[in-house]
Amino acid sequence: RKNSYSTVCVNQNILLSEGYLKLPKIGQVKVKQHREMPESYVLKSVTVSQSPSGKYHASISFEYENQVPERKPHTFLGLDFSMHGLYKDSEGNEAEYPKYHRQAEKKLKREQRKLSHMQKGSRNWEKQRIKVAKLHEKVANQRKDFLHKRSREIVNAYDCVCIEDLDMKAMARSLHFGKSVHDNGWGMFTTFLKYKLEEEGKQLIRIDKWFPSSQTCSVCGYKNPETKDLGMREWDCPNCKSHHDRDLNAAINIRKEGMRIVLA
Repeated sequence: RKNSYSTVCVNQNILLSEGYLKLPKIGQVKVKQHREMPESYVLKSVTVSQSPSGKYHASISFEYENQVPERKPHTFLGLDFSMHGLYKDSEGNEAEYPKYHRQAEKKLKREQRKLSHMQKGSRNWEKQRIKVAKLHEKVANQRKDFLHKRSREIVNAYDCVCIEDLDMKAMARSLHFGKSVHDNGWGMFTTFLKYKLEEEGKQLIRIDKWFPSSQTCSVCGYKNPETKDLGMREWDCPNCKSHHDRDLNAAINIRKEGMRIVLA
């Protein structure tokens, strides 16, 4: 359950100033502002929503001149999506995603079971509903915070990030992958990467999802059909004898393909 409403700024009926948000018909409301807005930004609209736990959030839209020139990329990073760890990059680093939802799963099930045994609409049911909502909210906030920090680290270090253009909605519907896809938030992560890179004139390059990143030897280019087996985590190239970690090899190939596209 999520309640929300949006309103457009007309004749300064919405103002954000000194820790307060002025809203039509409501007046000034004290807010915790997540980031300072430059004076050149023009406030256009606000959406106020109430989360299932009862907290209120205001999402404010601003209009501004985007004068960030696109810079010529010199440093490239390839990211291969990892079902359980978020990603492995072309330098061999892993995100080491903490799996927040799986950590909280037992507690969530226990509290949801309690809720299901209560009379819907009763005072105890409402208290328990809020308790369950707060648990879900905590997991979502932990995930979001982790993804913001990881994406910021990458954007600070690289000019161009290359990823595969995966259909995450289809993967989320999979019986095998669904829970992991929902937990690690790859879609949210790539959204954070994209806007942070663009703010600095950098680029996010999406590689065709049919590009054989896992099947191709990153050393000699030999395409190994045996690697279609997802259970094969390591393999030796039959052509040049190079030994490969599946995810690292894929990330290197994604980086190479991204460089080819950008520098062509």
